[in-house]
Amino acid sequence: MITTNQPGTKVIYILQLCCMMLSLPTMKVQINWNAIGISASLACAIHCALLPLFITTLPLFGINILDNIYFEAGMMLIAFLIGGLTLLHGYRKHHHHLTPLFLFLGGMFLLIFKHFFSETALWLIIPSSVLILSAYYLNWRYCRIAKHCHSSDCNH
Repeated sequence: MITTNQPGTKVIYILQLCCMMLSLPTMKVQINWNAIGISASLACAIHCALLPLFITTLPLFGINILDNIYFEAGMMLIAFLIGGLTLLHGYRKHHHHLTPLFLFLGGMFLLIFKHFFSETALWLIIPSSVLILSAYYLNWRYCRIAKHCHSSDCNH
């Protein structure tokens, strides 16, 4: 116990006592990455199984997203932004090859172009998909080859 009668010493004593009670023995916390991976895979499987069921019931409620030009334009804008930023990051920070960016832009151009010429939509969707997938593959491959090289032209 504190034997001095100075003002504020009882408050300090109470705070010290609370801190001692809260300082429990240190426990080693081990993260089970396997369990986290399995949980994420299970959540993904449930998502992938239920989302198509949900989307196919939307026309029952009067919501048609398959032939909705605004929905398609929004999805293309999101794909353009995410894909463009991803490939730009790979170009700037890792491999410095413009080929993935040009392939991606060509694929996005064909994807947008198909909306103006709907009679040739199938002939434009296939090459646009191949170009976009090739851009992602080349970006991935170039990033793996670069192995985070820290040469004079890297800006990270």
